[in-house]
Amino acid sequence: MSAEGRRVLVAGIGNVFLGDDGFGVEVVRRVDSRGLPAGVRVADYGIRGVHLVYELLDGGTDTLIMVDAVPLEGRAGTLAVLEIGEDDLDGRDDAVTVDAHGLHPLAVLRMLRRLGGEVGRVLVVGCRPASVEEGMGLSEPVAAAVDEAVRLVADLACAEALGTGRSEERTDA
Repeated sequence: MSAEGRRVLVAGIGNVFLGDDGFGVEVVRRVDSRGLPAGVRVADYGIRGVHLVYELLDGGTDTLIMVDAVPLEGRAGTLAVLEIGEDDLDGRDDAVTVDAHGLHPLAVLRMLRRLGGEVGRVLVVGCRPASVEEGMGLSEPVAAAVDEAVRLVADLACAEALGTGRSEERTDA
C-alpha cells in the first residue's frame, strides 16, 4: 500500500457513438475527482481498451473499477456492482479478438493476464443499456441512472482507496 493509501483506477469504458454504450464515459466525466482520496485516478478510456491494458501492465493499480454498459438482468438503467474474479477470467482466451478500438471488460482483463499483468481487485459498475445502436446520447432510463452511478463509483473508489472495500454484489433497480 502506498503512503496515500491503495491505488485505485476508475476507468470509463464505451463508445459514445453507440447510444447507451457511452454510459461509462459519461459517468467518469461527471465524477468530481477533487473529492476523492489522493490514490484514486479517474480516466475516460472510451474505446481504447488496449491502452488500458498497457497502462495496467505498468503496475501500480491495487483496484480497478471499470464503468461500462453491461448486459444485466432487469430493465434498462439497472445498476450493479460486479466483482471479477479468476473464475470469470477462465475460458477461451482465443475468443478475445484484439481490436484497438474497443474491448469489453473481460476481454481487457484476459488480455492483461495473457501479457503477464495483474490487478489486485477488479470491480465493474455496470448499467443495463436500452440501446447500443448507432447514435449519440444515452436513452432516458440510462441517463436517469447516471447520477446514482456517479455516487456509487465515488463511494467505491473511496472505500477501495481507504482499504474498506466491500466484496458483495449490489444491484439497484
